Amino acid sequence: MMTYEEALTYIHSVSWTGSRLGLERTYELLGKLGSPEKSLQFVHIAGTNGKGSTAAMLAAILEKAGYRTGLYTSPYIDRFNERISFNGEPIGDGELAELTELIRPLADGMADPPTEFELITALAMVYFQRKACDIVVLETGMGGALDSTNVIDTPAAAVITAMGLDHVRELGPTMADIARAKAGIIKSGGDVVSYGGNAEADAVFAQTCRERGAVLHQPDFSAIVPGPFGLEGQTFSYKDHQDLRIPLIGSYQLRNAAVVLETVAVLQGRGWAITEDHIRAGLASTRWPARFEVLQRDPVFIVDGGHNPHGIQATAESLSRLFPGRKFHFLVGVMADKDVEHILGLIVPLAERFFCVRPNNPRAMAAEALAERIRAMGVPAEARPSVAEGVRAVLESAGQDGVACALGSLYMAGDVRRCFVK
Repeated sequence: MMTYEEALTYIHSVSWTGSRLGLERTYELLGKLGSPEKSLQFVHIAGTNGKGSTAAMLAAILEKAGYRTGLYTSPYIDRFNERISFNGEPIGDGELAELTELIRPLADGMADPPTEFELITALAMVYFQRKACDIVVLETGMGGALDSTNVIDTPAAAVITAMGLDHVRELGPTMADIARAKAGIIKSGGDVVSYGGNAEADAVFAQTCRERGAVLHQPDFSAIVPGPFGLEGQTFSYKDHQDLRIPLIGSYQLRNAAVVLETVAVLQGRGWAITEDHIRAGLASTRWPARFEVLQRDPVFIVDGGHNPHGIQATAESLSRLFPGRKFHFLVGVMADKDVEHILGLIVPLAERFFCVRPNNPRAMAAEALAERIRAMGVPAEARPSVAEGVRAVLESAGQDGVACALGSLYMAGDVRRCFVK
């Protein structure tokens, strides 16, 4: 019997390294496993930002409605198992090892072996079938059309969250290119809920829906009525939904929640038994780490996984909303292939001082190189040799009355959280 550690070693093996778009390998591997995805129903989620939060809120509502609910997301924050969960609980170590042992000879026997993400996707589908899931909230890895999650048939709902320019090397340099990739999850005769707000992307989604006979739904953000907010969460009303509460404190989460409510309306129209009480309880119980998460109060320390200009802008807006007129002490680490100048331009005006670290990822920018770029923009910046050293430094800099914020990469969010969450 394979151990948990052996399973992770195999999954992360260098033989799987790289991202190769295409569905053929996933179809082949799932076929060898009996096509478990054919026995499942899905809410399929693509987009640039907000996929994970949207997925978490939807899964929580479906669980409160009594459905056996799977959730598939990436990346993980603390443990690999977080990527595959059932009714709010990550897959167990033993179950992960058992399924990896089942899949290994099948994957090894393929002439064109699967990538890591394709292997994990197949493993998740078998797990969700074994758990007899009524519905799976399924987040794409990258893009949509050629993402390995797109082997499913028409889902109960397809959701496209906020759009921005990211993964341009893989998906294309323009918003239209990226939108066409995301639009791949739109299936014939399906219902599609789109965040909207980007004219170029919206045109692609509308055209794709017309071509495939799908029905397009969009939230009305003007119908959001914000209520009281603070470090414990926020309340809001939306259309007929009054005084809902979410513990997620980012200002952008109200728009994500409106997308969730529109998706729930689609599911209700398709016969899913979801009541207002289920919605209210599900939203209130949602937990999604490292998305504008408060880790400490005195001084305040917030970690946010924003890692592209659209996400960082949302983080900046949330900081300004919660702490108007304040300057912040930032702990930052970024991937070198991101739009670093744009990202920094959004937060430098809010900054008192920066501390820079190198996230644990081969694509990460060196800490001193990042600090140099920030200093050239006129703000003090220092490099630190580790995330833990960076956390200590930014807390000392903030003092008792300051506000510290770690951002720039989900890959460092787990290391940041481990400095606080034992």
